[in-house]
Amino acid sequence: MLARASLSALHVLALAIGFGAVFARGRRLRDLRRTPEDPGVLARLLQADALWGVAALLWIATGLLRVFGGLEKQPGFYLRNGFFWIKMALFLLVFVLEVRPMLTFAKWRKAKARGDSPAASASDLPSLIATNDAETALVVLIPFLAALMARGAWLF
Repeated sequence: MLARASLSALHVLALAIGFGAVFARGRRLRDLRRTPEDPGVLARLLQADALWGVAALLWIATGLLRVFGGLEKQPGFYLRNGFFWIKMALFLLVFVLEVRPMLTFAKWRKAKARGDSPAASASDLPSLIATNDAETALVVLIPFLAALMARGAWLF
């Protein structure tokens, strides 16, 4: 019982960390648009992005353990639930949306490590902000689907 409860708590904690991180990343992107020359803004942006990555890894690991680890409901419960598949589709959409920001921020980290000033192109920032906003909205929506799924709605 303690393992199940801990796993569930870590999964929910990953959501909380992830939401906070993706929200903070969006704020820092907006700050960067206003003051692109401020190295502190870039540092805080990359910190929020790193935390978003940690949360995603924790979310994925705990989610896989919850579905396939045999500690909670049987895999069939999840795999026969329409809300589970919508939730997975939205999570996949977040992942697909994240590819461009992930590559961009990796490039910026590399430049920063070399001592260069990563050029946050003004033309890049609006699309990065829009992508981040879409990811934030999806992260807000996913727990509602998870709550429906956990209660056995839409089993087939």
